[in-house]
Amino acid sequence: MPGNASPQVKYTQARSAHWDGLARRMGRWTGLGGCYHRRLERIYRFVVPPGQKVLELGCAAGDLLAALRPAKGVGVDFSPEMIARAKERHPELQFVYADAHELTGIEGPFDVIILSDLVNDLWDVQSVLDQAARLSHPRTRIILNSYSRVWELPLNLAARLKLAQPKLAQNWLGVEDIANLLQLAGFEPMRHWSEVLWPVRTPLWDAICNRFLVKLWPFRLLALTNFLIARPGGQVKQGPEPVVSVIVPARNEAGNIQAIFERTPEMGGGTELVFVEGGSRDNTYEAIEKAMVQNPRRRCKLLKQAGVGKGDAVRQGFPAASGDVLMILDADLTVPPEDLPRFYEALRSGKGEFINGVRLVYPMESQAMRFLNLVANKFFGLAFSWLLGQPVKDTLCGTKVLWKKEYERIVANRAYFGNFDPFGDFDLIFGAARLNLRIVDLPIRYGERTYGATNIQRWKHGWLLLRMVAFAARRIKFI
Repeated sequence: MPGNASPQVKYTQARSAHWDGLARRMGRWTGLGGCYHRRLERIYRFVVPPGQKVLELGCAAGDLLAALRPAKGVGVDFSPEMIARAKERHPELQFVYADAHELTGIEGPFDVIILSDLVNDLWDVQSVLDQAARLSHPRTRIILNSYSRVWELPLNLAARLKLAQPKLAQNWLGVEDIANLLQLAGFEPMRHWSEVLWPVRTPLWDAICNRFLVKLWPFRLLALTNFLIARPGGQVKQGPEPVVSVIVPARNEAGNIQAIFERTPEMGGGTELVFVEGGSRDNTYEAIEKAMVQNPRRRCKLLKQAGVGKGDAVRQGFPAASGDVLMILDADLTVPPEDLPRFYEALRSGKGEFINGVRLVYPMESQAMRFLNLVANKFFGLAFSWLLGQPVKDTLCGTKVLWKKEYERIVANRAYFGNFDPFGDFDLIFGAARLNLRIVDLPIRYGERTYGATNIQRWKHGWLLLRMVAFAARRIKFI
């Protein structure tokens, strides 16, 4: 090693040689890390849906990247021996010998950029994150995990006892340190959580620890690794203003139809009303037809619902919409249509990618929501915020807004959850969380009905919501 080399060059050369040595020993017994790496693969497969363009920095032999089934997978590592083994093991992927601090030869952008157990080993973390920013687009997700300092002594001891791979001196960065570095590189940290309580294969016990206990206090404080997900800082969408489609599920709401036409404002490049009428006992369908004739300047569509329930109506209305922005407006008008431009601006400005209405911030009109319903809504808001790792204060407010292209991604990944949701709210919330969309709560003032009666059945639907909490825990939290 040249005596006049810079400290960074010496640091990089020492680590490259270290990883070359580990690569040469691959195939032999390598300690107790196999359980840990299999667990990481499972977690990354959950947060990264297949079929995306994925870049992994510090890819080693490429096993994690291959497990994600990317449409385009590029792995980068500064160990030539690791790159050689990655190419041999996974010829369907692209592997590049390069230092993550200098990625000029890599062409992006990528949908997902992964740094798994890498920031602990880097000379300059912010410099590498700056490189990641150059290879990102507005919807890119940076996903990383790093060792918790709680495990510094146990890992060093395991390495000395040859129970784990030896490691050079590490950067022991806390979650706050990494979040700050992400912000300095222009990223917005979205959420973080802890994983892996027991990194040794022990039948049944490791599953209990790593799937359940590590998600609960105080056990999560002892986790081995911390995960963070970030996105590029909010960016205003360039180009012409998008057309907005407002989907209105309507059942027994004849008395509110004319007010919907009168009160729903024009937004963006124009507003389209898409009514999905759901087998009303009154003349709702005829009222919509009449209002469309009386308001010829408004863009409108009228669909007859084929199935049952609001969720089915939303799933029928969204594909029929021609706008770039999709909104839901309940036909009971308890959420004022005049508030919809605020949802549009929150989405358009890049502050969020899924804008969720919240009825539980401002005082409500006296008859807007019964007390037990209010208590239940607050409970379910807390429960789902914990399950999703993002604050969702009100899960059942009817007004939700997202880009149509994001809804199409939710549909493409719907098989993971299935068509389980009669309300339509959870299908969207779960799908947005699975795709790591930035969910933003937007408070609104919730009013009383002026026509008709609610379609919500308190006890029947409350029991269904409890079942959905258990469903979400199984499919999202305790994976």
